[in-house]
Amino acid sequence: KLQQDRALDMLLFVLLLFISNECSFGWQLGTGFLKGKRHLVKRNGARYDLSEVERCLATERDACGTGFVAETKSEGTRRVMELALRACECVEHRGACGADGRSGDGAGILTEIPFLLYAADTPGLARALETRGKDHLGCLMLFLPPEESRATIARKVIEECAEGAGFQVVAWRQTPVNPEVLGPTAKESMPKIEQVFVMRADIGSVAQKDKPWRGRVLERALYLLRRSIRGAWIRAVGSIKNEDDCYVASCSSKSVVYKAMCQSKTLRQFYQDLDDTRFQARFCIYHRRFSTNTLPRWSLAQPFRLLAHNGEINTIRGNVNWMAARAKAAGDDLGLIAAGCRTGSPDDDVAAEACALVDSFALGPVVDAGKSDSANLDATCELYTRAGRSIVETTCILMPPANAVGSFYELHAPLSETWDGPAGVVFSDGKVVGARLDRNGLRPARYSLYEDGLVCLSSETGSVADSVLLEKRQSTTEDSWLPPDSNIVHKGRLGPGESVVVDLHRKTKAGGFYDDDEVQSRLAKKPKWTAALKTHKRSYLELSTEPESYIKSELDTRVALQARFGWGSEDVEIQVKNLITGYEPTFAMGDDAPLAVLSAYPHPLYSYLKQRHAQVTNPPIDPIREGNVMSLRTFVGERENCVDVSLDSPRDPESSRTRVIEIDSPVLTQTDLENLNRALDGVTLDVSYDSTSLSLAEALKCLVEDAIQAVSINEAKFITLSDRNTFNKEDLNNVLYIPPLLAVGAVHHALIENGLRLQASIAVETGQCWSTHHVACLVGYGASAVHPWLLFQEAAALGEKQKESEPRLAIANTRKALDAGLLKILSKMGISELASYHAAQIFEAIGLGNEVIEVALKGTASRIGGLSLADIERETKSFVESKAAVGAVATKAAKLENFGFANSLPKAEVHGNSPQVARLLQAAVLEDDEDIRHSKYREFVDRLNQNRPLALRDLLEFREDAKVSLKKKPDLEAVLRRFVTGGMSLGALSREAHETLAIAMNRIGSASNSGEGGEDPIRSLPITTATRESNWSHLRGDSITEGDIARSKIRQVASGRFGVSTKYLATAEQIEIKIAQGAKPGEGGQLPGGKVDEYIASIRLTVPGVTLISPPPHHDIYSIEDLAQLIFDLKAVNPFARVSVKLVSIVGVGTVACGVAKAGADVIQISGHDGGTGAAPLSSIKHAGAPNELGVAEAHSQLVSNGLRNRVIIRTDGGVRTGMDVVKLALLGAEEFGFGTSAMIAAGCIMARVCHTNKCPAGIATQKSELRARARGEPEDVVRYMRLVAHEITEILADLGLPSLAAAVGRTDLLKQLPSSSNIPEKATTIDLSVLLKPAEFVAPESPPPVRPLLNPDGRHSDDKLVARLFSSVEDQSSIKYADESPRRVSNDLDRALGTRLAGALARHSGFSSLDRDDDIRLKFTGSAGQSFGAFTCKGMVLELDGDANDYVGKGLAGARLVIRPPPVTNEQFVAAESVILGNTALYGATSGELFANGGAGDRFAVRNSGARCVVENAGDNLCEYMTAGIVVVIGRVGINVGAGMTGGVAYILGNDKLEIDARLNRDVISRRIADPASPAASDLYNLLVEHHHTTKSLQAESLLRDWPSSLGRFLQILPKADEANPKIAVIKSEQQVPVLKSS
Repeated sequence: KLQQDRALDMLLFVLLLFISNECSFGWQLGTGFLKGKRHLVKRNGARYDLSEVERCLATERDACGTGFVAETKSEGTRRVMELALRACECVEHRGACGADGRSGDGAGILTEIPFLLYAADTPGLARALETRGKDHLGCLMLFLPPEESRATIARKVIEECAEGAGFQVVAWRQTPVNPEVLGPTAKESMPKIEQVFVMRADIGSVAQKDKPWRGRVLERALYLLRRSIRGAWIRAVGSIKNEDDCYVASCSSKSVVYKAMCQSKTLRQFYQDLDDTRFQARFCIYHRRFSTNTLPRWSLAQPFRLLAHNGEINTIRGNVNWMAARAKAAGDDLGLIAAGCRTGSPDDDVAAEACALVDSFALGPVVDAGKSDSANLDATCELYTRAGRSIVETTCILMPPANAVGSFYELHAPLSETWDGPAGVVFSDGKVVGARLDRNGLRPARYSLYEDGLVCLSSETGSVADSVLLEKRQSTTEDSWLPPDSNIVHKGRLGPGESVVVDLHRKTKAGGFYDDDEVQSRLAKKPKWTAALKTHKRSYLELSTEPESYIKSELDTRVALQARFGWGSEDVEIQVKNLITGYEPTFAMGDDAPLAVLSAYPHPLYSYLKQRHAQVTNPPIDPIREGNVMSLRTFVGERENCVDVSLDSPRDPESSRTRVIEIDSPVLTQTDLENLNRALDGVTLDVSYDSTSLSLAEALKCLVEDAIQAVSINEAKFITLSDRNTFNKEDLNNVLYIPPLLAVGAVHHALIENGLRLQASIAVETGQCWSTHHVACLVGYGASAVHPWLLFQEAAALGEKQKESEPRLAIANTRKALDAGLLKILSKMGISELASYHAAQIFEAIGLGNEVIEVALKGTASRIGGLSLADIERETKSFVESKAAVGAVATKAAKLENFGFANSLPKAEVHGNSPQVARLLQAAVLEDDEDIRHSKYREFVDRLNQNRPLALRDLLEFREDAKVSLKKKPDLEAVLRRFVTGGMSLGALSREAHETLAIAMNRIGSASNSGEGGEDPIRSLPITTATRESNWSHLRGDSITEGDIARSKIRQVASGRFGVSTKYLATAEQIEIKIAQGAKPGEGGQLPGGKVDEYIASIRLTVPGVTLISPPPHHDIYSIEDLAQLIFDLKAVNPFARVSVKLVSIVGVGTVACGVAKAGADVIQISGHDGGTGAAPLSSIKHAGAPNELGVAEAHSQLVSNGLRNRVIIRTDGGVRTGMDVVKLALLGAEEFGFGTSAMIAAGCIMARVCHTNKCPAGIATQKSELRARARGEPEDVVRYMRLVAHEITEILADLGLPSLAAAVGRTDLLKQLPSSSNIPEKATTIDLSVLLKPAEFVAPESPPPVRPLLNPDGRHSDDKLVARLFSSVEDQSSIKYADESPRRVSNDLDRALGTRLAGALARHSGFSSLDRDDDIRLKFTGSAGQSFGAFTCKGMVLELDGDANDYVGKGLAGARLVIRPPPVTNEQFVAAESVILGNTALYGATSGELFANGGAGDRFAVRNSGARCVVENAGDNLCEYMTAGIVVVIGRVGINVGAGMTGGVAYILGNDKLEIDARLNRDVISRRIADPASPAASDLYNLLVEHHHTTKSLQAESLLRDWPSSLGRFLQILPKADEANPKIAVIKSEQQVPVLKSS
């Protein structure tokens, strides 16, 4: 009977599918069809086009300054509007402008609707207010087409939609605007801006008229109206591309949005309503946008309808995919469900009429890949809020804190993935206004509470306070809207994962302000979350490491299986043998093998995907030191729809099955897989097929159909796609398998399309998975779990060879290594949770055609096309039929083939830097005879040409009609000036190699790069006969002569900040900000303590023997506006140096380049994926980043189209070896060229690829003295190489008729793609390089453009007048004294990097390099200092501030003393010790000096401190991160993760509860102890507290000093475990007696 029922069900299922597909009736089966509830559900009319996911998400990135002002104890006031508008002006520097310099990227506000103001000039609205009241009215702010004819159509569409949704139009209003204040670009694209007011139409029964729409019902109806308008307009114009022509900026009964493509100061001039004193409000959110492009889109200015977003959602692709899956699974429009139209909502009796009137087919998708990440976040937030959750609950669901606990978070974790990334959101639904930060706290948010109920929150402290200054500058009135400082009762900040909320309706004496503790408490107290959680069947699976199922495999069988799945011997010898130790393999010298699509060998499908990484617009994370915020937790089983409003409704009592199982890792063993299959009624689908009867495309279609049936018919909640039995069949002839990545992606997207994706999870059981990249690809395209059965077999076998108990350990270590590698891959994109990375598809395809993308990788960027499914099938077949695969079965003795993908081998994969190639280059540069040298160089070039194609440019050739020879060759010296060497640090390289490169490049007028690590001052002085033996004896090169100079013209500023002193920066010709590096973009590294000898330590300004961690670049470049601030700081300390920003090529880098250009950079460097001269994980070397050809072409084109190309120089590196390489890259758009590995080869590197072991046999990449002695140290070798390349370039340019290298820049018209030939692998002919050859008009200058000025009014700096005054008054230029008589009032917007320009001027003048006393220059300030207060200030300077400061205080502090105190007059309720006085990332990279602050610090205080001494009253998370030296004292509470990566220095933390402090310490590398009263540690602590009290008048310090012996016992000393024996910080008794303070 059961079989008959199932057969009937299946027949009906097929019939209805046929009807649906053939007749387009628009119906599909409901999920309850096979449960006895045989019904039909209307198909969702919205089209979610996931193939277009890159259309906007790769080209629209932004950041901003944002905040809000609100009243907590009164109704709406004018001061809210005044303060918010002026605060927006004070974060103008966090925004940006377009190429015309006037059209802002966007500014706007979200505030309460001023109905009375509107009614004054809108009679129809006035009448409605009298008869109905404002609670029944909705206001739509509209951007209409600028042409009146089209605007008329839009108005008609809107009125028809309003009528169709049950509304009547009350009145239209022309919003008063002044277009003349806009910039040219903004004015040209300006829409018509109008408002329309609506209310419920007088239709329906009398009973319904008695229940008018108001509150939530009205908001839901207006929500449906707005979405109807969008869908109707798209139908009216016939194209989604014109949807922004009729854009609804806001549609609400409570709030209205004013926004424009303008600067902050222009907003109120443009919207004349805003300057009307009748415009009053209880709250106002403001936003100033920094977009990475300059093409105007008024719709993307912010705020949006509910929120303003600062940051970037790194998981946006996955978020959009999962929202589409929810929409498809719902079987109806999500908005209708959210509005209660399809569920048992309590509003149904009132809202049913509106729901019935709305056509779901007209609504369009809720989320849209054509919109920005911020717009999609707002749309999702709006959806969840309309579904019945409060906006506070919604933001907590979408942006949960790390390690969240409680029923609320436990309930929602499987229902909605995190929208992960650096995000600060300010939000309001008209009832509350608030703000929230992401789990990492990577955006700043400071707030002030006033006694009279005013609340001001902003990206920067002082934004509102400084608006008073602004007001007084611009107005003759002395009226101030802001209460005095004495009215402030508290200054706080948002920490990671925290919120603050203002309840606008709670007008009590205490006000309606709630901090995060209160917000979380109110969430936890709601009983419905606990009740709902009880109805959701969930469990936890503890993962197994049982080896029994793996240790029975025979070697010969394994070899055959490995070969069939594409393994090579390197995968066992390099990959697996490292994995079983718990770590993934490390390699060196970059990737010089061809891309997979250019290789003559077959590759697994994974090799055609490149991992994407965070750079500039969003930061990567450190997965090791900040692993506390990261998680591999995932949920498998049936995921319910978070939009469902009836979460608290009872479940089906008959449903007792487990719905969701939580696991801690996606990497499963066979036991884990079996347990999940049992618990979730799992179905296993075999991915093998008979290639004689099916093609891969047909097999894939069958697999997809089987998966759909398994979920829809068999009700499976867990699908395993398995290839384990592929080769267990009796007849192995013609058996092939679907590559696991292809299978996972196809099934994932098919289930989404059929509305089934939430009902089941996908697991993959595969033999084609042996690296972290493979796991990341499978998870990234939809797999919730991976069972790498063949990898575990090999791991168990290798473990068994050691001991009987080792197989279990080998499997456990392998999982550990895969987990760690997976976390690293997540972190490089700035993603914290695997659940958010799951199906996020954060890859770029290099060499996969559209057929493959559409079937399995939908939405993945694939710019050059490539392999088809048939091509992939041929590659799989070549694995299955390989010699090792067949031979192992036949002879029982075959071995895996060594393809040579990692190491260069004869008769294996070609390598651009093979030992043979290296020898040819060295033979050329060692040849003294010039003619023979050129001949040998030609042999080197010819050998490389035999190995090609190695890179995409090798598939390009010059057009025949382009060859017009010049009689005179271009100037070779001018060519040389465009060369640089890569950023290779002293420490990674030996001193001999580093200095050799510098001397060589200086000889030819080129530039060498210091890399990270500082530079010895003697290298700035020419070598003389007198110093040759004393200072330079280690350089044995005969060519070194008097006058040579080893100075690096380019000085690098990297994330570690090693060696970055004031003089290092102030004397540089160019300063490079390293955002990413080709070998491992998005990752950091470290220099082992064994390499840090006394010399290296002295250069890096640290302590010998201390491991120096160089973290991922995320400390002062959280986002694009933070990069702009760093550029500002560097130009402040050195106004004469060009600032370059180093990026790594990946899709979207052109958009990032535009942002970098707008941020003030002079040079943009695009590195290729194949670069890198140091150690890096092998998976990163092979699978991260993209070819530099794609990056250069994209950056050049985008900069040209955005009008920014003439502001910057484009430089590129990565695999540049010959003149031909240089010319082709120039034709694609590059102007300068970097040489890394090839320059090292010229200097003597023999490509042993052991850089990471400190055993370089050539003495190039080692610190061992006996090996360094082998270094040739001959600069002439490098000089000769560079001249040979330049000579080749001049010959090519002459053949092309180009007079100079500058004339070649961007001339893509001279290139064409090579036709097919015998030298090109067949699969390489499938790609299309037209994307590289798009024309972009640009004429490169022959000389570099001048250094760009500061991005400040008139390019001035606050120190300029003082610098001019001080240096003009000093006659002998040997001494200087200065002290401010009274404090100077400063503001956060104009006064940034205070003291920095003066410090740079001092450093450049040798007479002032060491001032006589510590306080020769004393500067006093009052107010709120801008970012980077005291950055790079040097010894002899004292900066005192009465007020507060923003982020980056004391960045790179180099000897100065900084003192920050609250204002002299404060409120009696104000407690300095509990308030915040300085922002995030203070003392970053400080090398010496002091900081005393009477107040709290933000997150990452004293990060990478290497010598500064400081005292603060409290501090946030990640205190003393990466610290190497110095003393930090915190006399109050601290955040979590204290001492992560701390390798030196000491901290003292006050705390009554030692257990609580223990929980906040990162105990992996640090220990804690209590100091004895008579110990050196106690003495240091005491003296610092005395100084702190003396300089800041700290009441907390005074209290501690009064009872010193008792107070000392409350301090914990925090230090690295390796420093416990250091006598200078000993905690044991000494003879020194510490006095007790006798008076205050």
